[in-house]
Amino acid sequence: MFRERLLGLKRRHKRLLQVVVDVLLVWLALWLAFVVRLGTDDLVDPLGGHLWLFILAPLLAIPLFIRLGMYRAVMRYLGNDALLAIVKAVSLSALLMALVVYWYRDAPALVPRSLVFNYWWLSLVLVGGLRLLIRQYFMGDWYAAGLGIPFVGRDDGLPRVAIYGAGAAGNQLVAALRMGKSMRPVAFIDDDDSIANRAIAGIKVYKPKHIQQMIDETGASEVLLAIPSATRGRRREILATLEPFPLHVRSVPGFMDLASGRVKVEDIQEVDIADLLGRDAVAPRAELFERCIRGQVVMVTGAGGSIGSELCRQIVTQGPTTLILFEHSEFNLYSIHQELEQQVCREALNLQLVPILGSIRNHGRLLDVLRTWRVNTVYHAAAYKHVPMVEHNIAEGVHNNVLGTLNTAQAAIQAGVEHFVLISTDKAVRPTNVMGSTKRLAEMVLQALSAEPAPLLYGDDSGVRHVNKTRFTMVRFGNVLGSSGSVIPLFREQIKRGGPVTVTHPKITRYFMTIPEAAQLVIQAGSMGQGGDVFVLDMGEPVRIAELAEKMIHLSGLSVRSEQNPRGDIAIEFSGLRPGEKLYEELLIGDNVTPTDHPMIMRANEAHLPWSAFREVLVELVTAVRCDDFQRVRQILRATVDGYKPEGEIVDWIHRQRLSTVAARERR
Repeated sequence: MFRERLLGLKRRHKRLLQVVVDVLLVWLALWLAFVVRLGTDDLVDPLGGHLWLFILAPLLAIPLFIRLGMYRAVMRYLGNDALLAIVKAVSLSALLMALVVYWYRDAPALVPRSLVFNYWWLSLVLVGGLRLLIRQYFMGDWYAAGLGIPFVGRDDGLPRVAIYGAGAAGNQLVAALRMGKSMRPVAFIDDDDSIANRAIAGIKVYKPKHIQQMIDETGASEVLLAIPSATRGRRREILATLEPFPLHVRSVPGFMDLASGRVKVEDIQEVDIADLLGRDAVAPRAELFERCIRGQVVMVTGAGGSIGSELCRQIVTQGPTTLILFEHSEFNLYSIHQELEQQVCREALNLQLVPILGSIRNHGRLLDVLRTWRVNTVYHAAAYKHVPMVEHNIAEGVHNNVLGTLNTAQAAIQAGVEHFVLISTDKAVRPTNVMGSTKRLAEMVLQALSAEPAPLLYGDDSGVRHVNKTRFTMVRFGNVLGSSGSVIPLFREQIKRGGPVTVTHPKITRYFMTIPEAAQLVIQAGSMGQGGDVFVLDMGEPVRIAELAEKMIHLSGLSVRSEQNPRGDIAIEFSGLRPGEKLYEELLIGDNVTPTDHPMIMRANEAHLPWSAFREVLVELVTAVRCDDFQRVRQILRATVDGYKPEGEIVDWIHRQRLSTVAARERR
């Protein structure tokens, strides 16, 4: 095609072609200026008396066009800046032409003074208009959507989409969609009364209350949210407005992602589930955010996990001298290290990144790292967090969550670490599962150690006490959106497959928070601790998971199949609570909670054992695990963890298989 041949030309050939065309347009504008002024072309003599003027016009115009960058602009991406450059260049060339015509009184042929004005506006129309036509031609939809020609249209088979938001982002999105030819924008939706029922970029603007009318008139099947600067509360209101209609709702990226350059307007994505929750994050307080980080050596355990990696992203922006990434998964460590290295290079940060493979079960490795790098602050995010997995892998849960935290905390005391922050969970409150009870034991490890100025460490038979200069802090919160094991990606995949969407129980509820918000609050809470504090994050209102599933189905442009709607698209099935799973989660064991200086952070005052008594509990627990005595493990957890009520027998897969094998042998 002719269009592809033009696009395939070399850059210098494209520029030469533009210059040649502009020369011809300048001559045409000059000739038409004479005709408009004189009313006839009989008095125009381009090859005789007016030759000097036809030579002078391009000699004045083309250098100005070059100087003002008209040939640097890419035609198919022509924007406002390029159009302004055209106006400047044409105006300056017309001004110079006026000076020459006024100065050269002895011209061999008649040159009217008003000729210059006609030359100016004709040049604008021809030079600028041709560029606009070429832009629309390269965008593809030039004869209908691009120019807004009435009664002209075509069915190109592309999905028809409406853009919610007729501002700058919406217009950029329309241009990008027309260029990409993957979707056909057919309508704007905007609540601005001043533009309702008007046309922008050739498409009509509808008010939100007229969405059904918009669907009927345009056939739109999808809505793209082009409101990157809207608050989450406002986005939630918009999603509630769109939910009743059979429209698949997607979104352009958020304002901060656009500003940082990580994504572009045309990078369409599924609706952020955080928008359904509708709670706006509170901006972090700078003095709390950097207190334990700026100018210090910081280590994050579990640095490749969902929470650990986000902590690392937040930490690198706060000016530490060194960030140690401690992770037992080689792939996860490689991924987060590569990402942070690129950020450090891109932003020219004065920071040393140290990726270290290691396990929190290895006390010697931890102590060696902490002492070698003289770590000031530790954020302990390494843990097993998946409830059903830990429920049937009890020994691993105890070793990783309890003994791993114990190893890290004792190594911190021995190395003289100043700040130690444990990332805990709401499942540690009156748990019904092994994961929650082991995380509560991890909290109790730090509470007990924090109260001891010179503890006799567990596993140390030398009788030597170590001076404890470490300030231990625990931060407890609920589910984070997008973390490993999160229900949101599972729902999306099930909807994509056509269902059914599986929910464990009709009444199950959960607290939710975004990963960046949780990481910011963890860092700030860790800065406020005095020693042994348990901080609880304000998670907002709990969300009923079944309602969340319904909203996700509706915002995918589908309907829920039920008894009331047997012809719906996707069914919701209830599979029953999984082992150790609760209907609802809590954040506090008791009612003894006090506010802090931060509106989203509370301090809980909860009972714990003294270190001497807790050491005995640890000895019993480890002995029971080593002996595969999981009934004894259950007894210890029930006696130690306040409110622990397992719903069934504790079963470890390896132990059960071993007993089955022994029983089979005895029967033979």
